[in-house]
Amino acid sequence: MKRISKGKILTFFGIIMFYIVIQLLINVGIIDSYIQLNIVLIGINIILAVGLNLITGFTGQFSLGHAAFMSIGAYTSAILTAKLGQPFIVAIFASGITAALAGVFIGIPTLRLKGDYLAIATLGFGEIIRIVALNIDYIGGAIGFNDIPQYTNWSWVFAMTVVTVVLIRRFINSYHGRACIAIREDEIAAEAMGINTTYYKILAFAIGAFFAGTAGALYANYFYFIKPDSFGFMKSIDILVIVVFGGMGSIVGSIIGAIALSIISLFLQSIPELRMVIYALILFGIMVYRPTGLMGNQKLKIFRKGGKNNVSA
Repeated sequence: MKRISKGKILTFFGIIMFYIVIQLLINVGIIDSYIQLNIVLIGINIILAVGLNLITGFTGQFSLGHAAFMSIGAYTSAILTAKLGQPFIVAIFASGITAALAGVFIGIPTLRLKGDYLAIATLGFGEIIRIVALNIDYIGGAIGFNDIPQYTNWSWVFAMTVVTVVLIRRFINSYHGRACIAIREDEIAAEAMGINTTYYKILAFAIGAFFAGTAGALYANYFYFIKPDSFGFMKSIDILVIVVFGGMGSIVGSIIGAIALSIISLFLQSIPELRMVIYALILFGIMVYRPTGLMGNQKLKIFRKGGKNNVSA
C-alpha cells in the first residue's frame, strides 16, 4: 500500500485551515460582502485561467473562445436552477458537461488548424454563441437572464477551485498530460512517436471547456443576472491575459496571475476606460522583460522531504 507523504498531509491541512480561516472571517463580518465578491471573482478567474492554460499553455492550442464555454455553463446553470428548480450541484456538473460537449463539437473541425487560424476559428465560435444567446427569448435574449438563485458562496468557490487545480495538475502529470506537452513542443515529432495528436488536442479542449462551464455556473448563481455581452471577446482576452501574465505552462502562474490581475482590476474600477490600456502595458512589459510570464513553466516546490519529495504545478 502506497504511503501518503508528510508533504501531502501538510498541504491538505494547510488548504483546510485556509478555508476555515476565511469562513470564520466571513462569519464574524471582517470580510464584508464587497471583499467576498472579489474573492469569488478571484476563484472564478483561477478556474478559468487554469482551464485555458491546459489548452494554450500545456497543449499549445491558441484559443480565443474560452468565454463562450463560460457562457454555455452560465446559461445552463441559470436554466436548471431558475426555471427547472434543480439542485446547484446538478447544475454545476451539467454546466461543465454541456460546455465540454461544446468543446468537442468545436474541437473536431477546428483543432486541425494551427496558430492564428485556430485563434480566428475559436473567436468565431465565441461570437456565434454570443449572437445565439442574444436571439433566444427563453434565456432573456439581449435583455439578459434575471432572477437566478444565489447559490454560489465561498464554500462552493473554494471547493471548485481546489478540485480544478488538483484534477488538472494530476492530468498534466499523467501519461495523457505528457502527451499534450509533447504536442506543444513538436506536434510532428509527437505524431511520429505514435501520439494521437487530434485526440489529445480535443481532450485538452474538452477538459478546459468543462471547467470553464463550471466557472460560468458559479458566476451565474452569484450575480443573479447574466447577459450575452458579459461573455464576449473581451472576456476571453481577460482570461488569456491572466494566463500569459502568470506564465503559459504553469498552474501556479495562472493562480498568481488571476489573483494579481483581479486585484489590479479592483483598483481600476474608477477608470474602467483605461483598464485594457493598462492590461496592454502589463503584457508589453511581460513580453519584453519576461516572455515566459511571472512563473514561466517552472514547478513550485511546496514541501520537501529528504530533498526529493515535492509538490509541483
